[in-house]
Amino acid sequence: MSVIKKLVTLLRGSARELGQSVVDANATRIYEQEIVDAKASIQQAKTELTGVMAKEKQSAREIERLKADILRHEDMAVQALDKSREDLALDVATRVAALEAELNTQSQAHAAYAMQVSRLKDLIRSAEARVREHEREIGIAKTTESVYRATQSISDSMGASGSQLTSARESLERIKKRHEDLADRMAAAEELDQEFGHRALEQKLASAGIGDDASVRATEVLARLRTRQSAASGGAPAPAPGATPGTPS
Repeated sequence: MSVIKKLVTLLRGSARELGQSVVDANATRIYEQEIVDAKASIQQAKTELTGVMAKEKQSAREIERLKADILRHEDMAVQALDKSREDLALDVATRVAALEAELNTQSQAHAAYAMQVSRLKDLIRSAEARVREHEREIGIAKTTESVYRATQSISDSMGASGSQLTSARESLERIKKRHEDLADRMAAAEELDQEFGHRALEQKLASAGIGDDASVRATEVLARLRTRQSAASGGAPAPAPGATPGTPS
């Protein structure tokens, strides 16, 4: 029996927690619906207020009618007295007394209606002011909730894209390091070739003034071509550049 009671208590606690979580998750929606219900209640109160105000107006008209009827009967009572009709004057006076009693009742009713109208108007104005305040609050709450959702979305996106950007940045750094390594290797090979290779020897000879010079080679090639031309024509070799024809060289 004790176990069953504990199980029932557990179920009640779970239901309470579930209900509370549902309420918390939909707090803004519930708050907004409560405001809508409050506005509907205010509208219903206004409708009922119009009924009370209508009765107040009706009682006011009835009061004016009774007052006019009393004055008319009082005039008739005076006329009866003028004609020495005491009995008729008494009947009219009885009618006036009844009208005055009815007037008193209508006056009390009218005062009660007026008081209810005033009180209902105050309540409605107060309720409308509170509803407007709650509407401002729900507007702020909804805006704040939207900002929180946007912030959370941005945070989640930055978290997901942040890892991707980190991975991309690491890949770029690896590429840069590989390019730097290739550039260093090429520079080292050029340096070794200049120090130990064929180009090193040529540079050493050129710096010592030893070796073929481009202008010297060109002069030798031109002289060789003149000699071949002279041999082919059987005549004297062509004068060297700068020599005057007919003048022994």
